[in-house]
Amino acid sequence: MPVRVFYCKLLEEANRGSFPAEMVNKIFSNISSINAFHSKFLLPELEKRMQEWETTPRIGDILQKLAPFLKMYGEYVKGFDNAMELVKNMTERIPQFKSIIEEIQKQKICGSLTLQHHMLEPVQRIPRYEMLLKDYLRKLPPGSPDWNDAKKSLEIISTAASHSNSAIRKMENLKKLLEIYEMLGEEEDIVNPSNELIKEGQILKLAARNTSAQERYLFLFNNMLLYCVPRFSLVGSKFTVRTRVGIDGMKIVETHNEEYPHTFQVSGKERTLELQASSEQDKEEWIKALQETIDAFHQRHETFRNAIAKDNDIHSEVSTAELGKRAPRWIRDNEVTMCMKCKEPFNALTRRRHHCRACGHVVCWKCSDYKAQLEYDGGKLSKVCKDCYQIISGFTDSEEKKRKGILEIESAEVSGNSVVCSFLQYMEKSKPWQKAWCVIPKQDPLVLYMYGAPQDVRAQATIPLLGYIVDDMLRSADLPHSFKLTQSKSVHSFAADSEELKQKWLKIILLAVTEILVLEENFCLSSHHLHIPHVLLPSTKRSNEAALPVSY
Repeated sequence: MPVRVFYCKLLEEANRGSFPAEMVNKIFSNISSINAFHSKFLLPELEKRMQEWETTPRIGDILQKLAPFLKMYGEYVKGFDNAMELVKNMTERIPQFKSIIEEIQKQKICGSLTLQHHMLEPVQRIPRYEMLLKDYLRKLPPGSPDWNDAKKSLEIISTAASHSNSAIRKMENLKKLLEIYEMLGEEEDIVNPSNELIKEGQILKLAARNTSAQERYLFLFNNMLLYCVPRFSLVGSKFTVRTRVGIDGMKIVETHNEEYPHTFQVSGKERTLELQASSEQDKEEWIKALQETIDAFHQRHETFRNAIAKDNDIHSEVSTAELGKRAPRWIRDNEVTMCMKCKEPFNALTRRRHHCRACGHVVCWKCSDYKAQLEYDGGKLSKVCKDCYQIISGFTDSEEKKRKGILEIESAEVSGNSVVCSFLQYMEKSKPWQKAWCVIPKQDPLVLYMYGAPQDVRAQATIPLLGYIVDDMLRSADLPHSFKLTQSKSVHSFAADSEELKQKWLKIILLAVTEILVLEENFCLSSHHLHIPHVLLPSTKRSNEAALPVSY
């Protein structure tokens, strides 16, 4: 069973400390229990019955007896979406995880298929049982003693199959999103379980000035329309996104143009497009698809608003005057699928649910990045949403901008005026390695800022470098250019892509931890401009010794 091979190898690596074993267990869920059930119960029972077929020609009794155990698949299917997303994130962020996956996928047992394909196999198994059992029932002779048992087994299996079929459809949708992602040059962030492709196809766009028709391509999703321009490619279709038009606020108008037939207009908040279909039928199909998508979008949001309104009727909401003075009723996590403030959809990793301690609403991390003193909680600073923060604290939007903390400094702002900046692999204590954009700015040279990417508007974390101990000892063959910062119980590990980049960072950090980093306006990191006391730097003669830890 290929999935078992992936599971064992990844768990083995996790036990070495490369990444948490808990992550591996979340990916594979109860796959060990499913495997044990098949190998120790279902398969032996069926094999034994095949040997006794002449005297006991029936399998319905076995399936009816064991069918309830197939509920184990329900647990696996329920966590399937999150498992897929976890595999994607760990592959991108953890080199050891990616290396093991790629190594196993090359083995003969995998049949040149990816981990994701093999993880789908347990999901597909129940629908296959359902198909085989239906076929078996059709071929049973009239009055067969196995009919009733087989019929009851089918009813139980069909219930489980409906959940599996839903997961299969989601997987197929995710595969399609990945294909489109590659067609768009891997530049559009569309690979999200909440996105669903509705329709795609070629279209002509009428130019506003000369009414000439230009070839374009549309991707219609449940929440947006991507208006694309074809680009030259030797392999497959490739496109560049010209405009992303949101479904919210979109209107469709059928237009009439004597010179250019089959035209219609898509009007959105971002742009209005005059489009020409290839035929009247093609035009009607596009108008229908667009209008149905708009209607479904508004229905979802109306349902969301009604649910909140209904909930507020049933459970009295804390009034504005009582915010912070009376404990609110928390909205349950499973009652919402999007942030109740900014309406961004939640997912397992990148958008976790948080509760405002003042109003009880479920919000994303961006909308919960505020703290206010709550009277009902003894004046303790608690996490609240932006709306409640402004009401309780009395801050206005203009005052709020002045409140931004150290993490609110944009990456581009500090990277453009920095002592040093680059991507580094980062690990805190025993957490998994992840890629981070690290910056030490000239204006704040004693602090290391860490961002998820060079254009992020907010730092994920900062490390005040003063007083840290620098440890340059090699700890992993996989990450040879690594170093560590320690202070009391705080441990931060880093790894550069090259020894040259690592030494560049060490020179700056060693100066920062001793508070002697002085920056001139024309500061340059080249070797002939950077004057550093030799006593502070690891000597080249000591490179074979246990170089650093050195504490200053």
